[in-house]
Amino acid sequence: MANIKKTPLNNKHKNLGAKMIDFGGWEMPVHYSSIIKEHKAVRQSAGLFDVSHMGEVKVSGKDALANLQKILSNNIEKLNIGQATYTVMCNSDGGIKDDFLVYRIAEKEYLLIVNASNIEKDYNWIKENLKGEVSAENLSEDYGLLALQGPKSEEILEKITDIDLSNIKYFRFADDKVGGIKTLISRTGYTGEKGYELYCDSEDVEDLWNAIMDVGDDFKLKPAGLGARNTLRLEKKLCLYGNDIDENTNPLEAGLGFAIDLDKDDFIGKEKILEVKNKGIDKKLIGFKLVGRGIPRHGYDITKDEKKIGRVTSGSFSPSLDENIGLGYVNVEEAEIGNEIDIMIRNRKVKAKIVKTPFI
Repeated sequence: MANIKKTPLNNKHKNLGAKMIDFGGWEMPVHYSSIIKEHKAVRQSAGLFDVSHMGEVKVSGKDALANLQKILSNNIEKLNIGQATYTVMCNSDGGIKDDFLVYRIAEKEYLLIVNASNIEKDYNWIKENLKGEVSAENLSEDYGLLALQGPKSEEILEKITDIDLSNIKYFRFADDKVGGIKTLISRTGYTGEKGYELYCDSEDVEDLWNAIMDVGDDFKLKPAGLGARNTLRLEKKLCLYGNDIDENTNPLEAGLGFAIDLDKDDFIGKEKILEVKNKGIDKKLIGFKLVGRGIPRHGYDITKDEKKIGRVTSGSFSPSLDENIGLGYVNVEEAEIGNEIDIMIRNRKVKAKIVKTPFI
């Protein structure tokens, strides 16, 4: 893994016996014990993820809001200081360049949390489109980021912070100390469980990890890798960039219309998205369960009556359901709940049924 990027917790993961993989150019833990054990720990108690590979871009200045309104699809104007929102950032054809959270951290200062594999692409795109009194800084190497997720996360965190966590509502955040470390505590996450994303100085992230794991022992807190992160988000139909969405995906096809504000003034990609909305989408991201045996994987064909009608974008065994599930795009006329389809697994046709999502 020459020239591969590493988070500040790389040695910690290896000392814990994690299986390490190349994830978009980053050496990251896929699991420590097993994906299923870590997945169930998050659903039943809590899991701690190192997500320091994610990128942080600060946009600030007198014209920061006007620029973000132009670059991002969601309405950033509605954010008060201490609030966050999910948005997509589109190219001029309405394709998704990336999807991420935006935090309003001060009157004229915003922090964008971008996908690890898109950091340079996003940063350059943002800089290319800035006008007026505004600047963008790539602070990705300055931040460490942990995700404490699961129903016991609040009980664990309150052991090592003085802030009243019950006052931090969903998609809100606050600054305080956690384990004596200055931390931005955010009520967000990517698992569908109650949880927190914790931003600190990258030099402090190992101390923060240790402080959380020490108090989490009584709550059966487990370190969790990217394998569990994937199955957890899949059960909740949370899109994975590069699999379920990319620059060729219109947000409406992916069911991300909630992150688009077509009522606000012009933004990059709005015209193309409006065209698709007025015309109607041709394909749609659906969820399915396999009836037969097999694991659906990214890129597999979806067929019906011997005719290709789409492709799988994500698939896995669901530890919560004890079933094999997946996401994929199909022609919109085939996207009805209950429709029976076939997934081509290694040239073998496996029965599946389109189901309502999220899966749990």
